[in-house]
Amino acid sequence: MGIIGLGSIFFIIIIVIVVLVLISCVKIVHQAQAVVLERLGAYQATWNTGLHFKIPIIDRVARRIDLKEQVVDFAPQPVITKDNVTMQIDTVVFYQITDPKMFCYGVANPIIAIENLTATTLRNIIGDLELDQTLTSRETINTRMRAELDLATDPWGIKVNRVELKNIIPPTAIRDAMEKQMKAERERREAILRAEGEKKSTVLVAEGQKESVILEAEAKKQAAILQAEAEKEKMIREAEGEAEAILKVQQATADGLRFLKEAGADNAVLTLKSLEAFEKAADGKATKIIVPSKIQEIAGLVKSITEVAADGEAQKE
Repeated sequence: MGIIGLGSIFFIIIIVIVVLVLISCVKIVHQAQAVVLERLGAYQATWNTGLHFKIPIIDRVARRIDLKEQVVDFAPQPVITKDNVTMQIDTVVFYQITDPKMFCYGVANPIIAIENLTATTLRNIIGDLELDQTLTSRETINTRMRAELDLATDPWGIKVNRVELKNIIPPTAIRDAMEKQMKAERERREAILRAEGEKKSTVLVAEGQKESVILEAEAKKQAAILQAEAEKEKMIREAEGEAEAILKVQQATADGLRFLKEAGADNAVLTLKSLEAFEKAADGKATKIIVPSKIQEIAGLVKSITEVAADGEAQKE
């Protein structure tokens, strides 16, 4: 019984070991990853996303590779321009692994290789440019470096997508001179802007005064026109009123003469009626009095009659 028990335990242990070995041989490759498999020390295959199984002991996972785009920031590198100015430039390289097999076996340390290649390429490009061109030609330098690095790293299974110059650091003396130049340029622009602002302000004030004078003159003109029109309207109304009054008086006189003529009145009656009309017109209510042409003769007649009457009363006494 003891031997059977030990044999069962040994068998179970072997089963467990086999199961563990089989589990360890099952490999899952995640998204955006690749696995380089070696068999007996030689390259066997490249596993992409999915479930894979390797032969125990014979097969070995050489390397897991990330296929996503990666970024590496290199330290500043001293470079010399065409006009013998030494400056520090640091670069940022965006790259992506396109061939896992070449990445594993193409170069011993790909990142160090890219860094050294970037430094030499940058020195070659900057050596053909002067200081001012270096400071103003970032895009041109980036494009040339990307093209040359991509061509050089292609045998390593690496694709360089983008290269950026992060910082361009000139010497201290040149930086001070550039700051002074920039300060002078800013002061010059400030003076120009201030002068233009004062000019515009003066022009606007002058235009405002001009508009004010024009509007004031226009207002006076309109007021004078309205006043003249009012005076004209007043005179027209007064003339029309006077004409209407004269017309009514003439109409009334004509109507009275017509009535008297129809009634057969003589000159004495007409004279008496004229005196009565003159008495009513002179009672203080009328503002205008139309005096007949024979009023003096009538007045003389009345005076003579009054004197004769006075003499008769004196004789009686």
